[in-house]
Formats: sequence, structure tokens, C-alpha cells
Amino acid sequence: MYFNFDSTYLSLPEKFYERIHFQGVSKPEWVVKNEELRKSLNIDGDFDETLLQILSGNQWNSTPFSQAYAGHQFGHFTMLGDGRATILGEHLDAQGNRWDIQLKGSGPTPYSRRGDGRATLRSMLKEYLFSEVLHDLGIPSSRSLAVVKTGEKVYREEIHEGAILTRVMKSHIRIGTFEYARYFGTQDDVETLLNYSVNRLYPELKNSTNLALAFLEKVMKVQIDLIVNWMRVGFIHGVMNTDNISISGETFDFGPCAFMGVYDPSTVYSSIDQNARYSFENQPKILKWNLARLAETLLSLIHPEEKVAIELAIQIINEFDSLYMESWYKMMFSKLGITEEKEGDSHLVDEFLEYLYQFKLDYTNSFAKLTYPEVFDEKENDFPKEMNSWLGKWKIRIENELNSNEIMRRNNPIMILRNQSLEEILKNAEEGNFSKFHNLLNQLESKKRISSIDNSFLRANPEFDSQYKTFCGT
Repeated sequence: MYFNFDSTYLSLPEKFYERIHFQGVSKPEWVVKNEELRKSLNIDGDFDETLLQILSGNQWNSTPFSQAYAGHQFGHFTMLGDGRATILGEHLDAQGNRWDIQLKGSGPTPYSRRGDGRATLRSMLKEYLFSEVLHDLGIPSSRSLAVVKTGEKVYREEIHEGAILTRVMKSHIRIGTFEYARYFGTQDDVETLLNYSVNRLYPELKNSTNLALAFLEKVMKVQIDLIVNWMRVGFIHGVMNTDNISISGETFDFGPCAFMGVYDPSTVYSSIDQNARYSFENQPKILKWNLARLAETLLSLIHPEEKVAIELAIQIINEFDSLYMESWYKMMFSKLGITEEKEGDSHLVDEFLEYLYQFKLDYTNSFAKLTYPEVFDEKENDFPKEMNSWLGKWKIRIENELNSNEIMRRNNPIMILRNQSLEEILKNAEEGNFSKFHNLLNQLESKKRISSIDNSFLRANPEFDSQYKTFCGT
């Protein structure tokens, strides 16, 4: 049986999805298998031949479907949809939690337009790594159950091996799904989608006086929590279009993403982000912009009079800045070992970040040096002498904090996915050598044992990063 499917999304009007009949692939082969995730989801059996056929789209006992949605891509609205992804079904685990099981790269759908619906091995391995690294860092994210080679070639700028990723999420409903309902459906469609989304993800809201307004506020808060977590570890998503923003507050669609090395708020790696719309520092601003687009889709449900609806929605959106800054400073205090804010703490944070920027210091390692001094040698542990005054103030500030080191260890990663290491891992994997790929995954398991960490995952290469460009891989 493998999966315990109960696909409630199919209860929505048919305009929200298309049922899919897979073309299948010629020669499926396991590449990566996530045994820990399989067990936690209570998926029966092992990664055997039957499961291989299911996760390659060669056989299934469910009603696969692809979702319709729209979105603002780099600020411009367009009709979209799952062009290379199909949901096998919604799997219920032993605790009754519902999970979308999606095959990404499984072939064309009615939303593919001129695309082939396939994916390259490289892009699927990249998504696998990023989703698992973010999960390990305590950040809500899609998960990766497996990567399967298809035995077929995929044509992009070059010829690549084809692959399918099995992606797991609480839900693939996006802000763009609501935009689709508003622009291509009716008010009833928007209301049906709202009620479905609340029942599925936020049932505690069902008795709200104004359901649409309560939903908007809830999505804003879970997305603020998510973006603050990205800022905590220096993660740059790279393509925060409204179709890539989940209402469940999960990170997903790892295309041109990367982790920032040297601290520079204006950092952009994405080759397609010519105007730095989705730079590191712009992520909260863009989130607010995206939430305003969600608010627009809900206006008719917030209040029958548009003027009143707009005023009520604006009141919610106007809370964003203060909520975000409060959450961001609380996170930054935790990175410095501060549990209860006192006067001057925000200045301590601002001053530290200004030093990182001024001296072009590594974002992750600068906090790690404060948290795990045993990892770095004496020379590496040194901060510029100009920071001695700040270090003295910081040490005095936390000397009476009982759990400062514990809270710092929870919030400051000892390792992230370094850009140069990532490229080496993916290049080797494309050539059939997965030793570095599995080494990274093993490091995630062993990083609690500080002495066993591979130094290549701790050291940045600023020269490499300064020229580094990421691509969507579609």
C-alpha cells in the first residue's frame, strides 16, 4: 500500500487542478533515499522496486493531479500552474498529519505550455540538499523523500540526465493560488479556497468573526516567522514570486537560492535578479508586498464595501513592520545569547552587524566564533582589533545570562551549505561520484559532535562567492 492517500484538494472546483496520467520513464533508478523521512511519515515497506515505480510515475494507485495557480513574477502578473510537478496524493501519517506527496520533474502537464515537464538530476539534487539543510537548521521547509534517475536525457543549455524529486509539504497552496481564484474564478471560488485552506491548515480560525481577515493575519505571522529564520542563517531564496510563497509558511522551490558568505545586506546571487529585487535585505520588504497581493484577493470576503475592506486589510498589513522588527531583533538577541531585552541591546546588535559589513566578515562564522570558539584555531578566532570594545561590552552583557551559550547554539549554525562546496558536490554527483553528497548529509547528523565536522563546510571562499551566480534550473 505504501501511502495512505486522502486527497481532499480534489473536492475543490475542477478549475483548481487537472488530473494527470503520467507518461512514465524508461529506466528508473534510485539515487538518494531519505530513510528518516520515510519512517517519520509512516510510509509502509522499504525503498523497494514497487516504491521506485511509484515515485518515478510508472505506476500508481491514486488520483494524481497538478495544481493551477497564478503569480506575480518579479512584480508582473501571469497565469501559471504546475508545469513539471504532480501531486500523487495527500498522505496521512500515523498522527493524522496530512502531507502532499509531489513528484517534481515527472513530465508535462496541461500547465507546461511549451515545456517538457522534466527536471535535471543536478537541479533535483540541489533541491534535496537545500530542503534537508534548512530542515536541519530548524526552518520550516519542504522535505525530500527521494531522487530517482529517469534513464532519459533532459535538454537545457546542455544535455543532462533526467531525474524526479519526491517533495513532501503540508500544502502546496500559495498566495498565487488565491490570485488565480480571484483573477480567473469567482468570489465563490475565492471563498471556497479560503474555507478549504482554513480547514486544512488553520482550523483554529474557523470561529473567527471575520475569517478572511483572520486568515490574512495568520499567514502574515507564519511568513514573518519564516523570513526571520532565513535572515537568522543568511539564506537568500532568490525568487520570492507570489507563486513561491506558501500559505503554510514552508520554504519551497529551491531554484536560484544560496547562503550568504561575507555579510552584505545587498547580496544577490540569482542570475535572473538583475535589479536585486530579491536581495538578502529585501526579503522582508518583498514579503510585505506579496502579503498585500494576498489581501487584494480577499477584499470581497473581508467586507462587502470595498472601501471598508481596503481599510481593514491595510490595518493588518500596516502591522507588518513592527511585527517583523520585533521578531527580527528577538532572533538577533538570541544569536548573541540575550534572553531578555534590556536598554542598549538593539544598538549592540546593530553595531555588531556594522562591523561585519565594514570588515567584510563571514556572517555565519562570525556568530559561530562567539558560540563555538573551540572549532576555530586561534588565528581564525581573532576579530579585527577595532571590535575589541564591542566584544568587551558583549561579554559584560551576557555574563549574567544563565543560558546564553545554550540559546546561541540553538540559533547559530556551525555549518551551512557553502556555495563552492555545493558546486563541487553537484559536479561530482553528475559524474556519478556521490561521496561528497552523502558526506554533507552525514555532517548534518554529526554536527552536534563538533570535533567531527568536515572543515570544508566551515570555510567560505569570499573570492568564489563574489563571482557566484545561481540559476533556476528549469
